[in-house]
Amino acid sequence: MTIRRATTADSEALAKLAAQMWDDTVQALTASFNGLTASENAACFLAEEKSVPIGFAQCQLRHDYVEGTETSPVGYLEGIFVDEAFCRQGCARALLQACERWAKEKGCTEFASDCELENETSLAFHLKTGFEEANRIICFKKTL
Repeated sequence: MTIRRATTADSEALAKLAAQMWDDTVQALTASFNGLTASENAACFLAEEKSVPIGFAQCQLRHDYVEGTETSPVGYLEGIFVDEAFCRQGCARALLQACERWAKEKGCTEFASDCELENETSLAFHLKTGFEEANRIICFKKTL
């Protein structure tokens, strides 16, 4: 398995992986990754097995307040996904470490993330990789 920083040429491969996690089309996600891979404030990393994409991580710099942090900007793990056939082999941890290195290179001293309250798999991953829970919230909305 290899981990490398993704380029704009990898946008569709990133989108195909992300579509398995996020509720959006490959086409829309490809457009989004085109912008992210070209941005200096974001980075995407691909995990590959024999040149076949098997996972990705997306991270960004957040300049707004990030729950539980004291500095700005903060490196932020926006998303991470590994194909089920390659889980529990260190792939997600390696992707996370690539994001953390990138954030350090950008001058960040803190790194943050989030997950849905019911996503026990993500919660376990975050805790296992050194994250500390900062807060739990419930978001509300109403139609006007």
